[in-house]
Amino acid sequence: MGKVAVVTGGTRGIGEAISLQLKAKGYRVAANYGGNDEAAQKFQAETGIPVHKWDVGDYDGCAAGLKAVEKELGPIEIVVNNAGITRDGMLHKLTPEKWNDVIRVDLNSMFNMTHPIIEGMRSRNWGRIINISSVNGQKGQMGQSNYSAAKAGVIGFTKALAQETARKGITVNCIAPGYINTEMVAAVPEKVLESIIAQIPVGRLGAADEIAKCVAFLASDDGAFITGSTISANGGQYMTS
Repeated sequence: MGKVAVVTGGTRGIGEAISLQLKAKGYRVAANYGGNDEAAQKFQAETGIPVHKWDVGDYDGCAAGLKAVEKELGPIEIVVNNAGITRDGMLHKLTPEKWNDVIRVDLNSMFNMTHPIIEGMRSRNWGRIINISSVNGQKGQMGQSNYSAAKAGVIGFTKALAQETARKGITVNCIAPGYINTEMVAAVPEKVLESIIAQIPVGRLGAADEIAKCVAFLASDDGAFITGSTISANGGQYMTS
């Protein structure tokens, strides 16, 4: 049977594409979600992928949720930390609540989702941890000091954990998407969307499936020699060595 993979935020947007791509590759996938019950149930009915509801910003909730997945599917061998939120605002107008909400969900979730399963991966000498950052975690973005800080932290977390786990057969990598054609991006005003696309050398938004294919590669045996890396999937919007 295929290896067990958990995808956070796995029922919509990029997360949905990742869940579907991993299932297509033969993995047994569980999709986590945080709030939209209707969308999650529709996703499960249409895809056959089991869904599990918990708050990735809550450690105990993650530990319990991961335990439930393992009881249903078996030991978790792949974790895709995709869930994230935005609470935008210029720093001088940003509230502590908006800062803390984003840090809790987008950064603290890295620890919350990885800590409960890392010993199991170490004992089996195999694992894949794939974290979704953002182009704005690489270059920063005005009005997103909280989001940029959290997503930059994801990259740092990835590099540190990769060093800790490499000799145990566990790879830890990061993908930093640019602007992807999801419902959230498609909902921005047309002129704003045009200005965004104008900054992307390839001249278009990315597709969620393009991010999902990066995840599938890193999860596979073909990606076994890659760890501590960040794949910049942004259409050339931000180029870094």
